[in-house]
Amino acid sequence: MVFSSNIFLFFFLPLFLAVYYLTPFKHKSFVILIGSFIFYCWWRVDFLALFFGITLINHLVALRIVANEGGIRARQWMIFGVVCNLLALALFKYFNFGVDTLNAALEGMGFRPMEFMHIVLPIGISFHAFQSISFLIDVYRKDAPPARSFMDFAAYNSLFPQMIAGPVLRYKDLADQFESRPHTLDQFSYGAYRFMLGFAKKVLIADTVAMLADSVYALPNPTMADAWIGALAYTVQLYFDFTGYSDMAIGIAAMMGFKFLENFDHPYISRSITEFWRRWHMSLSAWLKDYLYIPLGGNRKGKVRNYINLFLTMLLGGFWHGANFTFVIWGAWHGAWLAIEKAMGRKVDDAPMPVFKRIGLVLGTFFIVMLGWVMFRAPTVSKAFDIYEGMFGFNGFGISDAMAWQLPGMAVSALILGLGMVFVIPYYEARKGIKIREMSGFLPHMMAIVLFILAVMKLSYQSYSPFLYFQF
Repeated sequence: MVFSSNIFLFFFLPLFLAVYYLTPFKHKSFVILIGSFIFYCWWRVDFLALFFGITLINHLVALRIVANEGGIRARQWMIFGVVCNLLALALFKYFNFGVDTLNAALEGMGFRPMEFMHIVLPIGISFHAFQSISFLIDVYRKDAPPARSFMDFAAYNSLFPQMIAGPVLRYKDLADQFESRPHTLDQFSYGAYRFMLGFAKKVLIADTVAMLADSVYALPNPTMADAWIGALAYTVQLYFDFTGYSDMAIGIAAMMGFKFLENFDHPYISRSITEFWRRWHMSLSAWLKDYLYIPLGGNRKGKVRNYINLFLTMLLGGFWHGANFTFVIWGAWHGAWLAIEKAMGRKVDDAPMPVFKRIGLVLGTFFIVMLGWVMFRAPTVSKAFDIYEGMFGFNGFGISDAMAWQLPGMAVSALILGLGMVFVIPYYEARKGIKIREMSGFLPHMMAIVLFILAVMKLSYQSYSPFLYFQF
């Protein structure tokens, strides 16, 4: 089940919220757990046992960490729990990749490839594993309290608003909210407003420009015009798809009384890659920093080691996104730029600068990010280089005949609108001193309702379109 579906909008969500609000607070975690299981098993029932087992193991390990607090046994239990999560992630997410890589090497040496059973990837396994790992480490570090009950922890680890594609939650940010949280009309109204904005982003912008990106990536030899249209379309599609999901997740959580941390802050106006990663998928960036970059040594072991740590963190972050060399290269691309900027002494601040210099830095960063998205989107490294060749004019310059008939006005308009929004809205918000996602009052909410109705109408005739981050 996905948020952008009629079954979710008009059956699951209203029914869940009705039961949730009619249930006494002490039993709401149980309702969340059952609702999340139903939401998940709409896709596959058999993986419920896997997620429940992982949740139970992590809860029991956390109890052992607390029971051995301050001793070597606590550290051993923490390591055991982290390894269990990583093994589950490696088995389901990277086993097929490992076998395919091994077989390619064997065939290259003239040997017969090995045969193994293909393993299905459970949706959301990456986010589930990351949340479990952060919980165990935080309990060991005494940065988070152990869960008040198994039911609270199970509800946290299976919260359906974000269990498929984030944001990455940490128990320490929600622990107090499981003890007490508001259920007010204002909170619910804000959640509904935020959900409608996210739904409109996904359906009206992301799904509309998707056809442009898909068409270009299907071309064997895209021209410069083709490749740039495809690269820009995917850059817009991914942003509005992922921010739309995050808005919807935050909105549903608000309707349930929870407050999730923000996941995006206008990343495409960043003036450096360092700033970009402080604005894009912020929950993942914070996770990588706290549980990978700092444990590797951060900036505490000299400049060279700092550059290596930045590179390794992004390399592993890229590999986390998927079992494909394209993601590894994408992570290395960003890691290299982070290291270069660190060596150059680039800082992230809002210090005044000439407007043309600021525009130049924003456009330069946007170009670097977009080149990375080409590799991120491509099914293979070879296909990514086909797009790069087109972008730099190796296959001609004008729009190809194969692409010309696939340029519907609505998709082109959505692309132009999306590009305008990512650059104009941040400056509008800065001038007004308030973010659109935080606006209240009759007019903003009525506009959200109108956009939501238009999105529902479009959803009624478009084909199924899952969120892009479901695959991660």
